[in-house]
Amino acid sequence: MRQHEIAALFSQIADLLEFRGENPFRIRAYRRAAQNLESLTDDIERMAAEDRLQEIPGIGQDLAAKIREYVSTGAIQAVERLRREVPAGIFELLEIPGVGPKTAKLLYERLRITSVPQLAKAARAHQLCKLPGFQEKKEHNIVRGIRIIRQGRERMHLGAALALSRQVIERLREAPGVKRVEVAGSLRRMKETIGDLDLLAASTQPLRVMKALTTAPFCAQVLASGSTKSSIMTTDGVQVDVRVVAPESFGAAWQYFTGSKEHNVRLREMAVRRGLKINEYGVFRLATGARVAGRDEEDIYRALELPWIPPEIREDTGEIEAAMQKRLPRLLELGDIKGDFHVHTNRSDGRHPLEEVAQACKRRGYQYAVITDHSKSLKVAGGLTEAELRRLISDIRALNGKLGRFQLLTGSEVDILAEGRMDYPNEMLAQLDFVIGSIHSGFKQSQATITNRLVKAIRNPYVTMIAHPTGRLLGQREPYEVDFEAVFQAARETGTAMEINAYPKRLDLNDVAARKAHEAGVMLAVSTDTHSLDQLTDMAIGVGVARRAWLGPRDILNCLSRDQLLAWVRQKRKKGTQNKF
Repeated sequence: MRQHEIAALFSQIADLLEFRGENPFRIRAYRRAAQNLESLTDDIERMAAEDRLQEIPGIGQDLAAKIREYVSTGAIQAVERLRREVPAGIFELLEIPGVGPKTAKLLYERLRITSVPQLAKAARAHQLCKLPGFQEKKEHNIVRGIRIIRQGRERMHLGAALALSRQVIERLREAPGVKRVEVAGSLRRMKETIGDLDLLAASTQPLRVMKALTTAPFCAQVLASGSTKSSIMTTDGVQVDVRVVAPESFGAAWQYFTGSKEHNVRLREMAVRRGLKINEYGVFRLATGARVAGRDEEDIYRALELPWIPPEIREDTGEIEAAMQKRLPRLLELGDIKGDFHVHTNRSDGRHPLEEVAQACKRRGYQYAVITDHSKSLKVAGGLTEAELRRLISDIRALNGKLGRFQLLTGSEVDILAEGRMDYPNEMLAQLDFVIGSIHSGFKQSQATITNRLVKAIRNPYVTMIAHPTGRLLGQREPYEVDFEAVFQAARETGTAMEINAYPKRLDLNDVAARKAHEAGVMLAVSTDTHSLDQLTDMAIGVGVARRAWLGPRDILNCLSRDQLLAWVRQKRKKGTQNKF
């Protein structure tokens, strides 16, 4: 993970240089380097040791030296010098959505603001809208940004929680006497953001497990330490709670600590009516205290005459009634996915060339992947001109001859422009196998305007899917205002799919909206929005969102085989051009 630490430092250098008003080319160089480091899949320490740092795009001799300095010392002196020259609170201000270096400089020079509390106070007093370039709307957006960043600090996104859980589990499994270690709590239920991390271990030597946790390299502080439960704070400021139970109680404890609270209350009520008691140690008869279940989680539900309920839907939103009536859905599984609809290459803002992307997708066992580099108007992401897109189509078709049964499909992530028009003409879209429509600008437009843009794109017969339909970034940007009822109605009428974007900072649509889309008769798709090959694994996170939305293979477009998918797209286009939606 050190490349992410260095990327954060390079981004900070860029912000500090911009705050000071220094050379824009130098600022841009640091930002580009940070972006490339974020998407790096190789090990940065190994690359430094092998003197290969300058193979990374945007890394020249000077930045390579800074990377080596960080790898060997854990710090970059240039950052330390800049920090001493800038008021300390500026770093905190720069984390707020809507406050860039220029805004931070204006706030500091005009109002001497150097902290988030000072900024919040000034905003409440409406002092910001008196500054040059500020309006009441910008002041409002900064207040909203403060709220977003505070919420983001309290909770981490699902991807970060899963990565941390793997690190903790690996550590605990090394402890003597450990039979099993699993995640519990909201992470096991695949909630989109996680507060504290809950893990459960089965062991005959619980003190050894506690020692492994409290002496781990990632442990910054021991909050509590006991014989069966300990809590630590990690170096990233995340609380990790670990409980140890006897193997014969693991199933009961796993069910109990997975939750949700509402789901468990319903189960306990059912147990009492059957003369039973459920707790983290097992299922017991009230009359005699005899233990009837506990080792396996399935046994807990069996004692209540219920089938096992998948953890993702344990929210007391109808799952218990469905289980009682034997109509629990067959939920989507990772193995059901036949391909990925949303993959970028280095033709636009992706990290890897076309053939590397193809081989990585092929190794995942997919039948197909759709190459969806950006369209021409998104210049910041290296959007392709029509001529460049035609060359990409030609290159994909040539490469397919070498790929065997796996095939790349031609596509594009096409910007939905301000008035709802697509960024390429229909004549260009018709040449593609799969067209994604996306909004990347005008996030603060009114609900009516945003909805109209989306509906117009949906009614274009060549648009196959709408990507990240609300535009949100967890902890960074709130969703734009959209009328889901109108959007879902148009999507159902035209057969346009709506995306569950599996990038952990998006997860857009979320589980609630995805379930509403399904109930409205809309086809869903799960895709990764991959820019770096390691992001292909995020498909599992998107599948988790789909499972929380009660979706099964028949509800997900990329559970179709390649031939079925292409036939589906042809039929959709035929219907759209005939009916002129």
